[in-house]
Amino acid sequence: MAPHCKSRAHLALGRLKTGELNKTEQAYAERLRALEHAGKILWHKFEGLKLRLADNTFYTPDFAVLAADGVMELHEVKGFWQDDARAKIKIAAAMYPFRFLAVKVRAKRDGGGWDVEEF
Repeated sequence: MAPHCKSRAHLALGRLKTGELNKTEQAYAERLRALEHAGKILWHKFEGLKLRLADNTFYTPDFAVLAADGVMELHEVKGFWQDDARAKIKIAAAMYPFRFLAVKVRAKRDGGGWDVEEF
């Protein structure tokens, strides 16, 4: 362990390959499948869109979701936020005509489920 780290919880886990879901994204994908089966959404795709924010700067939302009302939504799934990710979703929301949602897992001690923030 690095001498400046207090615990393993502070170490970066590393990124998965493009197209691979982490455990939080897997759980959210299950939720989206249930919503699609229930007719509450029409379609969803993991990393289905890539948005250009500036030269050599892109934002790939975790899920593209077609809501039952016909509105395209872009869902970003987080266990916790880092400042650059929050900045990118805010910039994308200002540039593109989609509904942008940030979805954060709610702790089991707080009832579980998902907290949703719209940008």
